[in-house]
Amino acid sequence: MSSQPKLTLLFTSDEIAATVKKLATEIRQDYRDKHPILIGVLKGSFIFMADLIRLLDFPLEVEFVRLSSYGGGKSPGKIKLVQDAQSNIKDRHVLVIEDIIDTGFTTAFVLEHLDKKKPASLKLCTLTDKPSRRKVTVNIDYLGLTVPNKFIVGYGIDWNERFRYLPGIYTMEEEG
Repeated sequence: MSSQPKLTLLFTSDEIAATVKKLATEIRQDYRDKHPILIGVLKGSFIFMADLIRLLDFPLEVEFVRLSSYGGGKSPGKIKLVQDAQSNIKDRHVLVIEDIIDTGFTTAFVLEHLDKKKPASLKLCTLTDKPSRRKVTVNIDYLGLTVPNKFIVGYGIDWNERFRYLPGIYTMEEEG
């Protein structure tokens, strides 16, 4: 078995909760009377999205999309839609929920895909952003936390399906 990676706390669960609360306040102001569809990008966004939705006090719908783009820690350059949203989003207000925006390729792919379905509006909310790795311009409407150019895990964000359960967000370095 490979050695245990070294995890260093970057954001505590309290810091994350305060960030989610701030984002929910911003989203409530913009979407209160719009009955939006929130589309989570699986798998990483599910914890963030669940916490966010619990702080929104207006009618909304929930959808998910699932993409494959990362294999062995590197983006292969080809993004595949594994699961599409099932709801008709034409003329609806859509808010995409991401866990992290890194190079921007995956997020740009999702936004372009959804935009072709002609929503009334299409905006993006991300818990974390790693602008130092950006390769494609992505407009972030609701930004939580900016993270350094290090691999992060926790609060739904994984490394090879590990560490999603961590309540905080950690930087990760492989030992050795």
